[in-house]
Amino acid sequence: MDLHEYQGKEILRKFGVPVPQGIVAETAEEAVEAAKKLQELTGTQSWAIKAQVHAGGRGKAGGVKIAKTIDEVKTYAGQIIGMTLVTKQTGAVGKLVRKVLVEESIYYPNAEGKIDVAEYYMSILLNRATGRNIVMYSPKGGMNIEEVAEQTPELIFKEEINPATGILPFQCARIAFNLGLSGDAFKNMKKFVAGLVGAYLKSDSSMMEINPVFKTSDGKILAADCKVKLDDNALFRQKEFAAMRDITEEAEAEVEAGKYGLNLVKLDGNIGCMVNGAGLAMATMDIIKLSGGDPANFLDVGGTASPETVEAAFRIIMKDPNVKAILVNIFGGIVRCDRVANGVVEAYKKIGSISIPIIVRLQGTNAVEAKEIIDKSGLKVMSAITFEEAAKLVSDVVKNS
Repeated sequence: MDLHEYQGKEILRKFGVPVPQGIVAETAEEAVEAAKKLQELTGTQSWAIKAQVHAGGRGKAGGVKIAKTIDEVKTYAGQIIGMTLVTKQTGAVGKLVRKVLVEESIYYPNAEGKIDVAEYYMSILLNRATGRNIVMYSPKGGMNIEEVAEQTPELIFKEEINPATGILPFQCARIAFNLGLSGDAFKNMKKFVAGLVGAYLKSDSSMMEINPVFKTSDGKILAADCKVKLDDNALFRQKEFAAMRDITEEAEAEVEAGKYGLNLVKLDGNIGCMVNGAGLAMATMDIIKLSGGDPANFLDVGGTASPETVEAAFRIIMKDPNVKAILVNIFGGIVRCDRVANGVVEAYKKIGSISIPIIVRLQGTNAVEAKEIIDKSGLKVMSAITFEEAAKLVSDVVKNS
């Protein structure tokens, strides 16, 4: 589950990781009040106005502005709230900005009156090859971290975390050393890294990305930005964080699918997929590509598909205007094929007129009986038993559409 920046920072703050003070606003007027309150609390004379959407690259797309006056706070907040932000991660459709985070300025001088700041990159995620979490970091943080990874990979460092011991003090020190820090900044970075790893583990996150990790002029280390992804499978024990879910940031079809216990990922193709099992779903998408089509979705109805879930899956798939055909590919193991076939027929009748071709491939327990049910239903459903049959039917449908 993805979180907004301000929500991720709430989690970091909860576990003692330093972050700038900020207040969320949904209107320009609220942004002005937030700026005034931050000025009273911190004495800040400028503010960062940051669009809150589930996507990176906001700065380059105009979703982050620095306001030097209260009037500018109102102007920038008014411009950002309601805009459609288009970044590399949103695609051409973009995302509607519904709120902004107003934050105190962290660009202030030190005791000598000098601005001496730096930006670093840091993330924590699971290395699936080793089964261990790693801290990935770089002395070159900021908006162009992708270019750093491509052009100067030697500036990307990794620190593996032993699950039995957690991150150790010498590892935190090595990270601070590789980032070129000294003095108070060195000490504060060690604490920051240890706190960040603790927040990652205790919140059941699957990814935390801080870009940039910011060194202030007086040596403080702050999470200036924050991207957090929580492990969906652990939300049952993280109810406080699960309540942070913002369904307005998710695809409508994926939200609806979740209500019926369906696992759906929206894609950009033209062949709708209804499959039971993640592995079979991936193989189905492969065969669709090999047959000349493009999958419109990944949809796993699970091992206990019922007429109700099959009907819901049909309705969700058909809401996609790009879908030219639907391939139902079911392996009858936990659930019998004849039961699924009856579910398809029942769902087809309930939905009514379906104008796009439907190919049903049923294999496993009672596959022959299932094919007979489909063939005798009188519906415009093409049945198949083998992958080869399904592939040919999909290919023909694509060619003739």
